[in-house]
Amino acid sequence: MSILIVDDSVLVRVLIHDLLKEKGYKNLVMASSAREAIAYIHQNINKKHITKNQQIDLILMDGIMPDIEGVQACKMVRDIDGMQDVPIIMVTGKTDIATLEAAFEAGANDYITKPFNTLELLARVRAALHLKYEIDKRKARERELEEVNKLLQELSSIDGLTGVANRRRFDEALLTELKRAVRKKTQLSVVMIDIDFFKEYNDTYGHQQGDECLKEIANVLKEVGKRPGDVVARYGGEEFIIILPDTDVLGAENIASIARQKVEEKEIPHSKSKVSSYVTISIGVATTKNHSYTKEKILSEVDKALYHAKRNGRNRVSVYE
Repeated sequence: MSILIVDDSVLVRVLIHDLLKEKGYKNLVMASSAREAIAYIHQNINKKHITKNQQIDLILMDGIMPDIEGVQACKMVRDIDGMQDVPIIMVTGKTDIATLEAAFEAGANDYITKPFNTLELLARVRAALHLKYEIDKRKARERELEEVNKLLQELSSIDGLTGVANRRRFDEALLTELKRAVRKKTQLSVVMIDIDFFKEYNDTYGHQQGDECLKEIANVLKEVGKRPGDVVARYGGEEFIIILPDTDVLGAENIASIARQKVEEKEIPHSKSKVSSYVTISIGVATTKNHSYTKEKILSEVDKALYHAKRNGRNRVSVYE
């Protein structure tokens, strides 16, 4: 915590400084003009790492100074990012209503008339610092609440077992990416994945092992759908789906083929599979062909492509024509 004392009079600056120091206030900074004070504030604000002791918590601003008067200086302080909540007490010899109104409109929180009473000065300083403390405490609570809400939002969008996006997040993302594709006049591809003979896998190895299998598949899909805009989601029990923005059909087919190959290379034993000794996946691919696609249309096409892959022997990629 620091207090910035701004006054062109050496006598007043030192007097306020010594009064506050005597009452235990340690970090006291003095400026002989508004320009010097503004420069100090900018220097402090622009520091990458500012300590609590360097943070300005109160400004005592002289009302009449030769370079920039207190009211104008107050406006300038309020225009600096991060200084909107710092209390400003005007210390002025002017007591007319117009001057006081101008000071409050400029952003001053309080005022003290010169010559000031020591007890009054100290009381107003204590009140201003308490105000700043309460503002900081409220803002800290707001930041914590924002972080909690952000975490809750993320958790509500994630599949608890696999760690990829859940169906709700997928639905939201697909609508967003379809609109983006229209706006940018680009293609959007969707890849739907189904684990071959997963019911038989669960029946043979148990549901716990089945969960581990789902996690392994999800990790593979996250590896291939790793661009910033890609969304990998769990679509159903053993079904996954990937949104591939700015991706044409050849690019989507290539990504799907890589995913299929990587799953096969995992060599997860599956003695009841009818197509391999290991866990395999069947994949459908669909790509927008114009800018009138709806969510229902592309999901229908990718579902048909997946059905075609399964009907034609599984462990393969099928593209909707």
